Amino acid sequence: MAQPTYGTMGVDWEQRIDFDRLRVERLQRAKNLLAKSEMGALLCFDMNNVRYLTSTHIGTWAQDKANRFVLLPQNDEPILWDFGSAARHHQLHCPWLGERSRPGISMLRGTMSPEHGRAEDVAKKIRLELEMRGLHKEPVGIDIIELPVLFALQREGITVIDGQQLMSEARVIKTKDEIALLNTSASMVDAAYHELYMAMKPGMRENEAVGLVSKVLYDLGSEYVEAVNAISGERCNPHPHVFSDRIMRPGDPVYYDILHSYMGYRTCYYRTFSIGYSSHAMVDAYKRCRDYLDAAIDLIRPGRSTGDVASVWPKAQDFGFPNEEAAFALQYGHGIGLAIWEKPVISRLVSLDHPQEIKPGMVFALETFWPSKDGWSAARIEEEIVVTETGHEVITRFPAEKLLVAGAHYYTVGGPLPTVRETEVEPSSDVRNLVASSAQKERIGS
Repeated sequence: MAQPTYGTMGVDWEQRIDFDRLRVERLQRAKNLLAKSEMGALLCFDMNNVRYLTSTHIGTWAQDKANRFVLLPQNDEPILWDFGSAARHHQLHCPWLGERSRPGISMLRGTMSPEHGRAEDVAKKIRLELEMRGLHKEPVGIDIIELPVLFALQREGITVIDGQQLMSEARVIKTKDEIALLNTSASMVDAAYHELYMAMKPGMRENEAVGLVSKVLYDLGSEYVEAVNAISGERCNPHPHVFSDRIMRPGDPVYYDILHSYMGYRTCYYRTFSIGYSSHAMVDAYKRCRDYLDAAIDLIRPGRSTGDVASVWPKAQDFGFPNEEAAFALQYGHGIGLAIWEKPVISRLVSLDHPQEIKPGMVFALETFWPSKDGWSAARIEEEIVVTETGHEVITRFPAEKLLVAGAHYYTVGGPLPTVRETEVEPSSDVRNLVASSAQKERIGS
């Protein structure tokens, strides 16, 4: 059965995404793994982990500050320390937290100087909670942390170990509601690509395309357009991973990666186009790129491994790179959820030697790249896939089985200009005869 596509509103006449169930099931997955671990508690500063455990969000402006933190003790509920008045807001509007939402300020990635004592304040808060539960002598797992806070926790006698792997493992299998949110997020990008396809033409700049996509997504209810990579023309090879103000020209290849968030759930969604017409070299590159992607998708089903998938992709040396590290993320797969890249990773760099089993409930983004033989154009395609009990389902629906040409409105006296042609065509027999005749008359080359 196809993954359901809902509206973005809540209604009384249809069961849609159940946010209460989402909150409970996410937290329970982390609790279950914590109970099996050696950790007495889990301390998270990564905003995606904070959201997973507490179902709170204060805007993506806080994403890079490592300021908010949550403590999940064994056999207990999470305690959140948040930015200023946000803590009070959670007390009023997040009944699943109540008084466990508290104000707390870390170091704002060094903006608070060491002499301000914020690292020591954080460490003391954590120690007191652990002591109240008799957990202060147990290891505490941490995902990411500023070094002064780490040192302050150690001075409080707290043993710190890696907690990021536990949270990554908790998030690897998606719940029913998480999958529905990922599907909704992808459907919004479907719409953005349609508007982009209709708008692309010579003279459009990469940054204008970024603006158009961002408007469509925000109008549809996106909470965060994280990035729109818009790469055109000779910028396509090598892939720079950032847009510019380059003007698109007839015959240009252009590929995009659209990354945004709906209710926290991300997309990673590439598509490639040609402007006006495409070269034969570009058509060949696109087919090669698509074939590698389809081969990988065909292997996505329970019981297969990430190594199986990576094995069908070309070696780095086959497309111009010295090794797999230099070509990393060009032939690539990754989990997707509250973060763009989640477990498991699929790459020849790691997956052949360390394969992981593919399981129902995983959601992947698979992306491939192929440079054309002209030396400057290239194709890049990506699909998002849900692993089902019996196979898989692709949830990115904007057409990509063949290369799409945008802005193809050129007509000659003989009819429509072909959409597959070279910018500089081979001379016709009439032209060759003209050149030869002129050379003979003028005794050129004699």
